[in-house]
Amino acid sequence: MKVSLRSQTVYVLDGAQVIWAAATNVGKPGHATPTGSFRVEQKLQRKRSGSYGFWVNGRRVIPTESRSGSPPGSGWHYVGYPMPYWVEFLPGYGFHEGYVWAEPHTHGCLRLHGSAAEQFFRLVEVGTPVRISMTQPEDETVGGSVPRFDDSHAPDPANEFLVSDEVFARPWE
Repeated sequence: MKVSLRSQTVYVLDGAQVIWAAATNVGKPGHATPTGSFRVEQKLQRKRSGSYGFWVNGRRVIPTESRSGSPPGSGWHYVGYPMPYWVEFLPGYGFHEGYVWAEPHTHGCLRLHGSAAEQFFRLVEVGTPVRISMTQPEDETVGGSVPRFDDSHAPDPANEFLVSDEVFARPWE
């Protein structure tokens, strides 16, 4: 597979033939998506972040940018941000379902919109080569026909939804 950071597109190839392509969201300034050649290291259908998430105490939920801090008090526990259909290519970096913006907006991961994340997850295997660069030749031939999304104006899902198991049961569309 190939990823074009500039066009925010992922291409899955069989030989030289693109067999699947989708819009993706890449790392924002200060949280760049790594470039280079990698391989899919791991796939998990139900993954939660170990870095970004929420402190939870019963029905009370507080977002946190870092798990390393202390909980807000006794009775609180950490629940990582959901990353359904996780496809890891480097420790801490991978593809997963989430909102896709028109401009770079992630902490370095590559987000895929709704059901595209599940399709991608089922299509690639552990060991699949991953090539990430600023542009790809496929930008000129296929990139213009890939549907684009801008979820930047969509309301964030409720925190209660994000800490629940329901988040893994249906696409975020």
